[in-house]
Amino acid sequence: MQVKNNKQESLNKDGLVAIVAERAGLSKAQTKVAVEEVFNVISEHLAKGEKFQYIGFGAFGVKVRAARVGINPSTKQKINIPEKKIPYFSPGKKLCEKIQ
Repeated sequence: MQVKNNKQESLNKDGLVAIVAERAGLSKAQTKVAVEEVFNVISEHLAKGEKFQYIGFGAFGVKVRAARVGINPSTKQKINIPEKKIPYFSPGKKLCEKIQ
């Protein structure tokens, strides 16, 4: 991502596939399958409550947000908010160094 005029550009799936295909010397179709499978594997492990770590890049995991009582802002009534699983990403040292 590059910052231009305080606006960040983003990379989407098609852009990622195109870059990886070019660098790896693979077809875009082969690369798309591989990229999708990488994310499928990560998602499956997170769904089982397992952590996924790629040394230097970072770690993906799941945290549990505890059940709590909240307040509905429009009615001011108390509501019970159930426990929820939240995915997280923790960047690795090499990634942090690279973006500095």
